[in-house]
Amino acid sequence: MEQHKGAVLIAAPVHPVLIEGLEQAGYSCNMHVDISQNEAPELIKNCVGVITSTRLQLNRQLIDAAPELAWIGRMGSGMEVINVAYAAERGIKCYGSPEGNSNAVAEHAVGMLLSLMRHISWSNNEIKAGIWMREENRGAELEGKTLGIIGFGHTGSSFARILSGFDLRILAYDKHPKQQIPGQVTLCDTGRIFEEADIVSFHVPLQADTVNYFNREFINAMHKPFILINTSRGTVVNTAHLYEGLISGKVKGACLDVFEHEPISASPQHLKTMIDAMLLMPNVIATPHIAGYSHEALYKMSAVLLNKVIGTGL
Repeated sequence: MEQHKGAVLIAAPVHPVLIEGLEQAGYSCNMHVDISQNEAPELIKNCVGVITSTRLQLNRQLIDAAPELAWIGRMGSGMEVINVAYAAERGIKCYGSPEGNSNAVAEHAVGMLLSLMRHISWSNNEIKAGIWMREENRGAELEGKTLGIIGFGHTGSSFARILSGFDLRILAYDKHPKQQIPGQVTLCDTGRIFEEADIVSFHVPLQADTVNYFNREFINAMHKPFILINTSRGTVVNTAHLYEGLISGKVKGACLDVFEHEPISASPQHLKTMIDAMLLMPNVIATPHIAGYSHEALYKMSAVLLNKVIGTGL
């Protein structure tokens, strides 16, 4: 084992590969997976590193509570739980691991979409209730449809890769495209997605310009009734406006893995009432923020973070 490098606070579920790798590199790992924000300042104060997911907000106050902090690792995608700018001022390195769960999110989005379009989940529940309805559950195929992907980073590009085996057109918009654009994907502006898309899938980070990105104006700009998929962040979609769109029929269906308030029971009553109504609709399928929550993703995210931390020599 290398010379001791200091303590690391593990404030998220991780695969043993990360703990073992950090310890072999000379760190000691303090496990506090169920940590609260109030407990964090005391537990982080002597740490040189921290691994977090969505449980902790690494804000200015918490960063200041750890004068020896050298790096922060984020299990998953989206760095909104970390004050990255302030960390940079302090010389603290910040690492994400979107490569680790991008395939899991993409597979989940495809599964939700197929389940919705072919009435798999809904008819399964009917069958279990002793109801046999064929004509009412006649589905639609992906073949010939146009998909609009908004956000073509790790998860958006993984989603396109998996769907490339289906005979559909794939349009993609990204404000700052970094991924290589494969031949089956057409990079375009949102105007073309508004005009042509039958399905719109969000794969954007949570930041100021993506809060309420999907709203009444977005719905009205769409030329055709369409299906919405959101596996990014709950506040990207305005729940009340989505509900309006479903009621009007402009939104043909919705696949939702994330919500404005999680769990749904924590929602303000007016939003919870709308969500409860949506969940009773046969054209809405919902899951409890598990798109990136596969067994394989836990390993891959842990391995990615380990490689990033150890690879920098920290």
